[in-house]
Amino acid sequence: MKYFFLTAGWTYNRIWERSGLWNEMVWRRQPHIKSLPIGIIENDQTLWLYEVEDTIIMVEVSPLSDNVKFDKNIGQVVLKRLIDSDQVLDTLIKAQKVVKPF
Repeated sequence: MKYFFLTAGWTYNRIWERSGLWNEMVWRRQPHIKSLPIGIIENDQTLWLYEVEDTIIMVEVSPLSDNVKFDKNIGQVVLKRLIDSDQVLDTLIKAQKVVKPF
């Protein structure tokens, strides 16, 4: 598995695998992307941990609405590098605060 942290108020959009954009017709299924019940707080922002299958190499993310308290010039962000489980643990250890949903 691979992982990424996603800021609260953001969602993922397009998904890339080795041969290009994820194609549900070819794969005959949606990609495995799962929100995990743990996050971190960094610079007053909550970042939630997501798990993705190894086939995925890149994820495009964007704000859910225009009301997100980020720079209005940012329309979308592409996460070019997913992280492995060791990097997740390092991030959780170094985080300002670790959070779980209610």
